Amino acid sequence: MESILTSIKKMLGIIEEYEQFDADLIMHINSVFMILNQIGVGPSRGFSIKGEDEVWTDFIPDDSRLELVKSYMHLKVKLIFDPPLGSAVIEAMNRMISEFEWRLSVAVDPGDSKGEEENSK
Repeated sequence: MESILTSIKKMLGIIEEYEQFDADLIMHINSVFMILNQIGVGPSRGFSIKGEDEVWTDFIPDDSRLELVKSYMHLKVKLIFDPPLGSAVIEAMNRMISEFEWRLSVAVDPGDSKGEEENSK
């Protein structure tokens, strides 16, 4: 089981044992969970972490369609916590974030084409 906090720290280049930024990262991670909840990803009641005990499967089931959540979380937290200096890099990250939001909303949309195919049989 992969800890949400630990995996985000790793993607940001922070070693697991270094806990100086944990409170800040937890706050930013929870903010991104609120955004994900608003686009329909995750538990309907919302989700938050308190430390390194929460794992990805606590938030999303073992569903390959939602693996993008991890990359999305990394990009959003990176922009808040440690934004790049170059405006071109920020713009590229923002475009990726927008695409990820669209793809995630399509993945969780109950009116997706898979359901329509089943209804047409």
